[in-house]
Amino acid sequence: MTTKEKFEKLFNNELSTQEARQFLIDLYEKGESAEDIAIAASVMREHSVKLPLSDELREKAIDVVGTGGDKSGSFNISTTVALLLSAMGKVVAKHGNRSITSNSGSADLLEALGMNLNLTTEQQVKMLEETGFCFIFAINHHPAMKHIMPIRKSIEHRTIFNLLGPLTNPSGAKKYLLGVFHPEYIERMANALLELDITRAFVVSSNDGMDEIALATTTPFAYVESGRVSFGEVRPTDFGFSMAGKGEILGGDATHNAMITREIFAGVEKGAKLDIVLLNTAFALFVDGSVTDMKEALEMTRACIESGKATKHLEKIVKFSNSFA
Repeated sequence: MTTKEKFEKLFNNELSTQEARQFLIDLYEKGESAEDIAIAASVMREHSVKLPLSDELREKAIDVVGTGGDKSGSFNISTTVALLLSAMGKVVAKHGNRSITSNSGSADLLEALGMNLNLTTEQQVKMLEETGFCFIFAINHHPAMKHIMPIRKSIEHRTIFNLLGPLTNPSGAKKYLLGVFHPEYIERMANALLELDITRAFVVSSNDGMDEIALATTTPFAYVESGRVSFGEVRPTDFGFSMAGKGEILGGDATHNAMITREIFAGVEKGAKLDIVLLNTAFALFVDGSVTDMKEALEMTRACIESGKATKHLEKIVKFSNSFA
């Protein structure tokens, strides 16, 4: 049986619990290849509840997402970046879930900001068209995970599913700023994205174990474009940022992290929390294709905050989501 056939059976609930467990353990022990990851992600996408986006909207859509599991204790950096991108006129299809390994997942943060998460796929598409942002709540879009989750939880180590979340966006988004929990997975995830026909992506994992571009150290990356992968490293000081330890970007529960996001957007937060959002947003703008120069990207991002546009747009997103309630 091929790997794809096994994943099809897993998602169709056609494997016994023991067969499914052994399949996931065997994959882990041999080390999941880029091909394994791409196959699993494509099968998981096929079994997802998809967003009926137009081709034009799908080509524009970007996701800013991490695998989680970095145990950094930071505030919700990726989700804050995603909201800020949409305030800059970009099309952001944010795929995420409630917290599994942290105090606040993307769903928890957005709910604390006042957003209504219980939308139909048609309502999500309307949100994307009207506000440039929609949240794709993973729990509502991957029904097969109901029978897979207990099997996954019965295995004491991580499984391939710890890598799949960011790759299985039901919108079919073509652009990614994607964080992974360890640099050793950067190349594999980048090659998986190539096989999944992604337009452009940065895959990042900092040398201090964050699934974002960090301020405390350098961040290795893979850049995916035009059917090829190139590699490099981000040094925050190259972009005018001071190095800052993890203690300066710590978050808390969803209510606390919502306050941090609001303070960044309002221009109240001027320190490392702002800087890490500016740096990650600049790289997301590059992936989006909006800029070719990082200095310009940083200027655009700062202007969005300083003009009050970020705060106004967040209010628009929250209000529009609740118009469906």
